[in-house]
Amino acid sequence: MESLRVLCLGEILWDCLADQPTTSIAQVQSWTHYPGGAPANVACALVKLGTPAGFIGCVGTDERGQMLVEILQTLGVNTVGIQHHPLAPTRQVEVLRLPQGEQQFAGFRGRRTTDFADTHLQADLLPVELFAAAEFLVLGTIALAGFDTQQAIERALELAEQNYLKILVDVNWRSTFWPDPNPAKPLIQQLVKQIDFLKLSEAEAHWLFDTADPAVIAQTGDLEGVLVTAGAQGCTYCLNDHQGSVPAFSVEVEDTIGAGDSFVAGFLHQLIRQGITSLNDPQKICAIVSYANAVAALTTTRAGAITAQPTAAEVEAFLYLQNHL
Repeated sequence: MESLRVLCLGEILWDCLADQPTTSIAQVQSWTHYPGGAPANVACALVKLGTPAGFIGCVGTDERGQMLVEILQTLGVNTVGIQHHPLAPTRQVEVLRLPQGEQQFAGFRGRRTTDFADTHLQADLLPVELFAAAEFLVLGTIALAGFDTQQAIERALELAEQNYLKILVDVNWRSTFWPDPNPAKPLIQQLVKQIDFLKLSEAEAHWLFDTADPAVIAQTGDLEGVLVTAGAQGCTYCLNDHQGSVPAFSVEVEDTIGAGDSFVAGFLHQLIRQGITSLNDPQKICAIVSYANAVAALTTTRAGAITAQPTAAEVEAFLYLQNHL
């Protein structure tokens, strides 16, 4: 428990990726299941890189839920914070592969988004001892879509403050997960006021703040750091008032699901290794963000999110080759 460095709270699920490129569920002939869910992805990616991490979330008592827990345990993720709902099933998400190569979240196999176990995480069951051991808390915003998980986030924020954890939020906007998307924007904006680091895409930045300038966003939320990712265009950032941009690495992309989560893991892994004071050094910041870009790039070269994540050795080898081209 003493070695736990990062807690990730939110959804864990199965991504059902269409095997055939199409824009219609009706045209899909077969699906391949991959473990996923943004906060779970981050926890797994951190452990693969060598940073001890734990996951807090809720699964069903079904076979698919147990399989997810076993996958995390096999990787070495701390699963003390996983709850099991006796009635609600573990979530499965249908993901289309569009002909242009992008992915699209399409639905939940005929169920409503609030039917699944991940929306029923109970605040009063959060393990306090995990927060006492960790240094960072990672949250997504999908959990804000359910009443129970909203309460769990509020409790997690209290525990993080009591134990002096730094908090990072990855917006990861997915309207499909919200029964009513209208409250989403103010809820996310309110959450941002209570955190230290924010990671979001260009589109999410414009949606939430009417700008993709990380310095402006940082001032809006009084944040220590803002990272704005733009896929193949790389990342812009404002960290401790140091602004800059780092280009993306050119790789042959097979699947983009989970790339943003891997970016978050790469960023935190390096920040923990080098220490929070590294954000006072512009050169170190550039190296940290470049490392995060590399972890994200390697994740896109294979299918799935967790299954595609690289090890620290793979990232180091990739960066070595990139620096010697």
